Amino acid sequence: MEQKEFHEVVSINEAKRLLYSNYTPTPTFEEVDLGEALGRVLFETVVAPIDVPPFDRAAMDGYAVRAKDTFYADEENPAELRILGYIQAGDSPKVVVEENTCVGIATGAPMPKGANAVVMVEYTDREKDIVKVYRPVAPGENIMSAGSDIMRGETVLRRDTVLSPRETGVLAALGLKKIKVYRRPQVGVLSTGNEIVEPGSKLEYGKIYDVNSRAIIDAVIENGGDAKFFGIVRDDPALLRRKLKEMLECDIIITSGGTSAGVGDLLYKVIDDLGSPGIIAHGIAVKPGKPTIIGVLNNKPLFGLPGYPTSAMVIFDVFVAPLIRRLAGLVERERKKIEAKTAMRLFSAKGRYEYMLVNLVKSSAGEYSAYPILTGSGAITTLAEADGYLEVPENTEIIPEDSLVKVSLLSDIIKPADLTIIGSHCIGVDLILNLLNKKTQIQAKVINVGSSGGLAAVKRGESDISGSHLIDEKTGEYNIPFLKKFGIESTAYVVRGYDREQGFVITKGNPKKITGIEDLARDDIFFINRNPGSGTRVLLDMELKKFASEKGLEFNALIKKIRGYEIEAKSHSAVAAAVAYGKADVGLAIKTVAEQYGLDFLPLREEKYDFVIPKAKINKVSVQKFIEILNSDEFKDVLRRIPGLKPNNKTGMIIHEPQ
Repeated sequence: MEQKEFHEVVSINEAKRLLYSNYTPTPTFEEVDLGEALGRVLFETVVAPIDVPPFDRAAMDGYAVRAKDTFYADEENPAELRILGYIQAGDSPKVVVEENTCVGIATGAPMPKGANAVVMVEYTDREKDIVKVYRPVAPGENIMSAGSDIMRGETVLRRDTVLSPRETGVLAALGLKKIKVYRRPQVGVLSTGNEIVEPGSKLEYGKIYDVNSRAIIDAVIENGGDAKFFGIVRDDPALLRRKLKEMLECDIIITSGGTSAGVGDLLYKVIDDLGSPGIIAHGIAVKPGKPTIIGVLNNKPLFGLPGYPTSAMVIFDVFVAPLIRRLAGLVERERKKIEAKTAMRLFSAKGRYEYMLVNLVKSSAGEYSAYPILTGSGAITTLAEADGYLEVPENTEIIPEDSLVKVSLLSDIIKPADLTIIGSHCIGVDLILNLLNKKTQIQAKVINVGSSGGLAAVKRGESDISGSHLIDEKTGEYNIPFLKKFGIESTAYVVRGYDREQGFVITKGNPKKITGIEDLARDDIFFINRNPGSGTRVLLDMELKKFASEKGLEFNALIKKIRGYEIEAKSHSAVAAAVAYGKADVGLAIKTVAEQYGLDFLPLREEKYDFVIPKAKINKVSVQKFIEILNSDEFKDVLRRIPGLKPNNKTGMIIHEPQ
């Protein structure tokens, strides 16, 4: 058999280039029961099919009331309300709470029409069909609003999320039974060598226990793969060829031992017979691990790891672990680094990139010193005892004593959120993050607190990006006038987002013939409002003030005529849910949720949804990537397909710079 000659070792980067130019990793998925999903990685983004909770429900045992009927209640002068009945959890209430009435209600039960708060039973006293209330409640008190936990249409969990009990609980709340997850790559593991015996067997002279297979199998599992052990093979070409053929059923093949230039090292001699292109690298300029073999057998990568345990595990960490994690949907590990001073002069091999294992010792001054571990790559304890490692470039032969170095820790792996978004929620943000997730491994945390809450977060330096759609009553301008109000005019940028269509969501078919804002004060119309501080509430009050002025009315007098004005929903989805479930006839929200709930939509105004970014965060890589996606044609095309959302001629452009 003709033998390939590898006269020169290749660099780490060249070895990776050769690998991925001959092999394309292609993650696949499988569906598993929710009960088997713990620890798995989502293969596709999960969008909520329902609101959680799906209706406004009581958070306490007590009485569902109109909050204003309790405003002046105290121990001396309790409010007296007539009890109309009782609602248990699971009931579908038909009763309507009117002035000076209430309904008994259990925790988790749906709120009846007309009620906007729950008085805890501890602050009441019942006498027949009358309940005395000794403590006032505010609108929304002791109520969990529809969609306040999860909104229908909201991106709940994104692709590549590792499922912990928190995420599986969310999936259960959505009623999902089957989940698409990354299929764990099947990794075949084989040990080679006449001297290797299985742990537990009698250890004869000249033999050693198989250390590598145990360490490699556990490393495969740790990195998200499924390992299958194919045993120990003696240095026999026919046996080795037969075993490797069996291993072709796996996605990745790993052998250990039999890679150096010794007489018994046969691995490189049989690989090329098993598939194309065969061996692509034999010898890598790295310490430890120089005699590593990398091959590809009909799009199945093969890694021939050195026999020395530390060498094998270092090469596994550099080449194999990232590949397994990629196929399993896991992000590449980022090891925490700390600064330390070298405790002595360190010597490295010229021309080889070295992973130098060290111990760390903390001085009385609180500084760390790095001591090299000198037991060598043949000792398993070298890796087990190490606190971390230094990366020494090829052209560095000596690191002087007391040099400041970075030590990558082996036992402390961290991956914080790359991007924190706090502000008004919008499906458009989810679209951006979904596109960002496809192109990068940036992970985002999104906290929905409304536009005003987002600007406050910018002021405190908590957010990287805050979505906002606040309109100024005097000028009709969006967002920029509010920078001064929040004291961030000189410390924040504003990037133009996109347009959203706000309007009235109405029962399908519009049975009450609602035509505009003037109908909200009709006696037969029940309205559902938004919470103060939200951009939608600001818009509503602005339009009501304008209407009141045109009709010569006082604003406060007008809102008193609107049935349900004081009943607040905390999201667009909750507004739509209230209308869809018959708790209200009309509410103000974006067109998107009207489409999702099959409701009619009466346009009121097109608004600007923009992004406010602290000056200190504008050059952050994840922020720049977000803006890049926002400004892309791909995002704009996707946005146009969402009812009620569209880009404008300044989408992605900076429209305000710090003064």
